[in-house]
Amino acid sequence: MQPDLPLEPDPPRRGAGIVLVTGISGSGKSVALHALEDAGYYCVDNLPPELLREFLRLEARRAHRRIAIAVDVRSAGSLPHLLPELGQLRAEGVRVHSIFLDASTEALVRRFSETRRPHPLSDQATGPGGGEAAGDGRRMLVDAIELERQLLASLREVSTVIDTSQLRPAQLRAWMRDLVQADDDRLTVVFESFAYRHGVPLDADYVFDVRVLPNPHYVRELRQLTGRDEAVARYLESEPDVIEMLEQIDAFLQRWLPAFVRDQRSSLTVALGCTGGQHRSVYFAEVLARRFRARSVTLIRHRELDAGN
Repeated sequence: MQPDLPLEPDPPRRGAGIVLVTGISGSGKSVALHALEDAGYYCVDNLPPELLREFLRLEARRAHRRIAIAVDVRSAGSLPHLLPELGQLRAEGVRVHSIFLDASTEALVRRFSETRRPHPLSDQATGPGGGEAAGDGRRMLVDAIELERQLLASLREVSTVIDTSQLRPAQLRAWMRDLVQADDDRLTVVFESFAYRHGVPLDADYVFDVRVLPNPHYVRELRQLTGRDEAVARYLESEPDVIEMLEQIDAFLQRWLPAFVRDQRSSLTVALGCTGGQHRSVYFAEVLARRFRARSVTLIRHRELDAGN
């Protein structure tokens, strides 16, 4: 009687999809995972990358459910293996949507100071002065953050990036839900308005400055309105420079979007900035999103308006 041969492990289910959540420590991964749980995802936090394939094989034997996996720098020793693993999964037909959460160093330092939690790489970041940094808590924290950025740089390049520097938890939860609901095989184009006085979004692929255009803020009856309001739209559309800039941005994006599709990018963020993030940038984001809706999956974000500022 021949001995039983070992069974071949089940491959990951073709056509299945996972959301991979990663990013800089302190940028909001816990909030993002909770948002995905609320949206019906089965979430696994800090799964070692070398266990990813085995986990998906086990999932292939169960009833279909949406999966979200968080991987962070705590698995630093395994991170070099993660990108090849993701490439192999995609080659096998598994849809992987990688979302990278980022934030400015200033915002991260503030968050760690408020929570008094140590950075996971604090013991590895000694700074240029070696032991001198150990006596300077802030310097050590900044060094740890910069080291983490270096370790995760290659993963950030192949991910959809969300800059959480200015986001409240409720905003991040909403943006995460929008991203995963829009997730399909087509390029997702995100049009994001922002205020320059609060900084340029770190997640922007293209940034267009519309501050040179006439400002509705200085029209008394328009000051309390936003770029979503018809009266503001009429005011801006009466200005030839507004129409010219709008057409030029439209033409530029039409010219280069196919290149991003060919590069198999999952998303492209187009940031439009004005002084207060209320009128001009909001109007441009709304109009461009409507124009491109028939060509791509589009999302609209208004960083300042969504925050209630």
